[in-house]
Amino acid sequence: MVKPMFSQFTSVQTAAAVFLASLTLIFPALCHSQGSADGRDVSYTVDGQSYEGYFVPATDSRGLVLLIHDWDGLTAYEKRRADMLADEGYSVFAVDLFGEGIRPEKVEDRRQHTGELYRDRDKMRAIMRGALTAAGGEGADTDNAVAAGYCFGGAAVLELARSGAALRGFASFHGGLGTPQGQGYGDVAGEVRIYHGTADSAVTMADFAELAERLEANDIPHQMISYGGAPHAFTVFGSDRYREDADQHSWSSFMAFLEERLRG
Repeated sequence: MVKPMFSQFTSVQTAAAVFLASLTLIFPALCHSQGSADGRDVSYTVDGQSYEGYFVPATDSRGLVLLIHDWDGLTAYEKRRADMLADEGYSVFAVDLFGEGIRPEKVEDRRQHTGELYRDRDKMRAIMRGALTAAGGEGADTDNAVAAGYCFGGAAVLELARSGAALRGFASFHGGLGTPQGQGYGDVAGEVRIYHGTADSAVTMADFAELAERLEANDIPHQMISYGGAPHAFTVFGSDRYREDADQHSWSSFMAFLEERLRG
């Protein structure tokens, strides 16, 4: 029997709705890919060098997220994540660790800029403190803040945690987990949250386990979540490393973490 045209149309509508919903899940906040209407670039200076961060204020903000970029520098990816966080009610200051106008595209340039900061940890810490000061200058509540970072930014977040920065929490997404010689976690002020892929060949599960032991030895509140099959950079939209399940689960967990740390 031939189905009525209305039934066929309804099926098409349903299929289209499912398809559009799947796009929303895979590519969240697509409307923010060019930056939020409320977001603005913010120039600031640290030790005589100019930097350009990105600030998104939230009306009746629940608190501040200090967002730290990967080794590409502060790009549209971090701005998109900042806008997503602002949609959840958080003010966000996306840090620039490399310097105004420095957004390396070649691998060797990325290694140069990240390597410079890995070799000069005091400089890395000073830039992040400068970003916090700049966020405060924009009206953000820096006394109610969490730092989060991706890849290289995740390693920078842990550097900030070890520095004793008075933040309420520190979250790393597929970030570097190693501890530099001579450093430790005795001065960490807030809870640590780690999101890591077990298929990450750049940062191994041995690194993951070693960090867990260090945090436990120092009685630092922490949760470390691993995702089976997720490689390095599993949250990067549109890349061949993107893993939808791991991205969505880690994001939901991070939202709960922010709710607990900034409003709990």
